[in-house]
Amino acid sequence: MPADPCTVCGSPRARRAGSSSGTGPAKTPSPTPRCPRTGNTRPPGLPLARLSAGHNLLSSDPPDHTRLRGLVSREFTPRRVETLTPRVEALTGELLDTMLSSPDGRADLVEALAFPLAIGIICELLGVPSLDRGSFRTWAEQALSSPDRDTRRAATGAMTAYLVGMIDEKRGRPGDDLLSALIRSTDEDGDRLSADELIGMAWLLLVTGFETTVNLIASGVLALLRHPDQLASLRADLGLIDNAVEEMLRYETPVETTTYRFTTGSVTIGGVTVPGGGELVLIALADAGRDAARFPDPNRFDIRRAAGGNLSFGHGIHYCLGAPSPGSRRPPRSPHCSNAAPTWPWTRTRRFCPGARACSYEAPGACTSAGPMGHPGKPRGS
Repeated sequence: MPADPCTVCGSPRARRAGSSSGTGPAKTPSPTPRCPRTGNTRPPGLPLARLSAGHNLLSSDPPDHTRLRGLVSREFTPRRVETLTPRVEALTGELLDTMLSSPDGRADLVEALAFPLAIGIICELLGVPSLDRGSFRTWAEQALSSPDRDTRRAATGAMTAYLVGMIDEKRGRPGDDLLSALIRSTDEDGDRLSADELIGMAWLLLVTGFETTVNLIASGVLALLRHPDQLASLRADLGLIDNAVEEMLRYETPVETTTYRFTTGSVTIGGVTVPGGGELVLIALADAGRDAARFPDPNRFDIRRAAGGNLSFGHGIHYCLGAPSPGSRRPPRSPHCSNAAPTWPWTRTRRFCPGARACSYEAPGACTSAGPMGHPGKPRGS
């Protein structure tokens, strides 16, 4: 069985390769023009067919990134995200009720809560019709999670074709959803997002809003289950929830790596010089929250620690556009969230396996592997 990745990343060998955080190397490449995100400088032999679906923020650099972010930020605002809160709370309650009513008293957290909650909210945000959401969920799961390359490609093609059709339909019959708003969005000079950019934005929301949510719920619950004293403290004082979420983000970030970067010139990161000429640079965010120089005793899970400043939402100009402000990252305000399954004898295990990001958790019973949310060659953006 492979080792815990945090242990591997924290080894002296890995640290010599420049894995760090805080003001250290993990933040270094983000603003430097020597490690851009576009693939124009990548070697022709690098086996990457396309870096992303559509043209989007994560695969662009200034001035193109500045233009895209300006257009998108006009509509993708904290206020718009806040309007989804009642729906998030209602859906969370419905899913937890279903979990608690299971005839055999068993529930798979990922399959029963994390996955349908995340995809449901993305569908609400994009304005996916109710009748299409079953197919949308299947395509999303296969495109992002299937270990089979042909299945991923087929699902990606089906999802892209669906998004093209949905964008065309919303041009003629816009709704109050984010995708309709992005279609209408223009700047002072009349500039607007192209069809390819709209598809890219839809995929960006799907990947960054769906996969990260599933991973945070799964990893956060696992951390609490492995540290029953912290779970007891949280249940005794729900005022700790904001800091608990920050600690979950630090302790095991929902995204292990940033998007690909390619060198345009030699760059030194953590004392290691990476040559220019299109060398691929992949930054390990998973190690950033375990940096002892930034977080004392970093391998200790403590919901009372000052965990702010983690890199789970990225850094610099690529800081997540949809990230809530610190102090407002709490789960839905619903009695379901604090009272669900208070006495279930949870069992929990974890497997670290190639291609698998999250496991499922059952109560009671054994844990089974489920929902691999990332696979080799497909790192997620910061």
